[in-house]
Amino acid sequence: MLKNLSQRDKKHIWHPLTQHKLHPEALGISRAKGTLLFDEEGKSYIDGIASWYTCMYGHCNPYILDRVYGQMQQLDQIVFSGFTHEPAVQLSEALIAILPENQQKLFFSDNGSTATEIGLKMALQYHFNKGEKRNVLLAFEDGFHGDTFGSMSVSGLSVYNGSFEDYFLEVERIPAPTKENINTILAQLEQRLQHLNVAGFIYEPLVQGAAAMQMHEADHLNRILQILQANDVITIADEVMTGFGKTGTYFASDQIDTKPDIICLSKALTGGLLPMAITSCSQKIYNAFYSDELAKGLFHGHTYTANPLACIAALSCIELLQTEEMQRNIDRVIKAHAKFDERISNHPKVSRTRQKGIIYALDLNLEMERYGNLRDQLFKHFMDKGVFLRPLGNTIYISAPFVISDEELEQVYQAIFSVLDLI
Repeated sequence: MLKNLSQRDKKHIWHPLTQHKLHPEALGISRAKGTLLFDEEGKSYIDGIASWYTCMYGHCNPYILDRVYGQMQQLDQIVFSGFTHEPAVQLSEALIAILPENQQKLFFSDNGSTATEIGLKMALQYHFNKGEKRNVLLAFEDGFHGDTFGSMSVSGLSVYNGSFEDYFLEVERIPAPTKENINTILAQLEQRLQHLNVAGFIYEPLVQGAAAMQMHEADHLNRILQILQANDVITIADEVMTGFGKTGTYFASDQIDTKPDIICLSKALTGGLLPMAITSCSQKIYNAFYSDELAKGLFHGHTYTANPLACIAALSCIELLQTEEMQRNIDRVIKAHAKFDERISNHPKVSRTRQKGIIYALDLNLEMERYGNLRDQLFKHFMDKGVFLRPLGNTIYISAPFVISDEELEQVYQAIFSVLDLI
């Protein structure tokens, strides 16, 4: 048997978002703790993106591990159709307490894609149950909402959608709002909504993650949401990436006056320990499904829906998020990024910078393919420096765990500065 993980991996494993002919090997990671990943040789890497925005409280957080270990002795798994359990009920109570005040019901699933898929189904069936034929969904240009068919349909990044576009739901796209285009968007929406066939609008509030951390203003988005809700278009906030403190508030929607009808959650929900997702909704949405007619129910389910271990992990994360220590950590990282921005934003090889909460992004002053050779060289350079950052084309972004130390942050910043000497 081959001992090297990378060599053994190549025999049978097909990795996500990977063209294996161009990238034949995957780095073997043997363990992780706090902000650090360790490979088979013992080399450490600062996890500058919290492993796709999940491990916000640090890898193998002892508080979360202890809580989940205790639950493992009590109840591991139970069908959630017709049964319930203490971890799910406790989580529902804790999550509703911090969600925007109009959120009342929670539907559990497995990952970010299923969270948005369920949100889209809620929006479409909401109108169907009311006897209205609304089959069009609105979404932002360059948005990303997942890899299942509904979530792909509303995603605007063609590199992910490939050969599936002929099979998508009917979707119309609007530009993300800016100071220059907001009035045009609003005028076009007013005209478009005269045709009563728009069922829902899905959006990433304040930060479009896969679109290279593009950011928009809360007030602009609020004006869009007001028009849509006035026309009974169901608004779906995809907070899979932005949720649980990353934007400086518990949820990005907290910074927007008009609250969404539906919110999609995953990633940091369980602190990276176990897969789980939640789609929350207002009482208005739930009421459209509450009926003596069986067919008006939401017939969607997953085997591991509301898994007790994942529920306890999520509950533990909410408890950590609300502590004074974690809020101080978030504030410290936000301030550190702002100071870093002062040091780098005027560099001649940096064309633009932006920040929302602990999410920081800068664009290099050059043209690059999203997954091209130069991007791969940047990735390798960061790894050689002991920092895991995953550039999106010419965009370098940081979304590190809340618990990252000042010294580790400075190492991340210095790795980014060192890249500027290469290009």
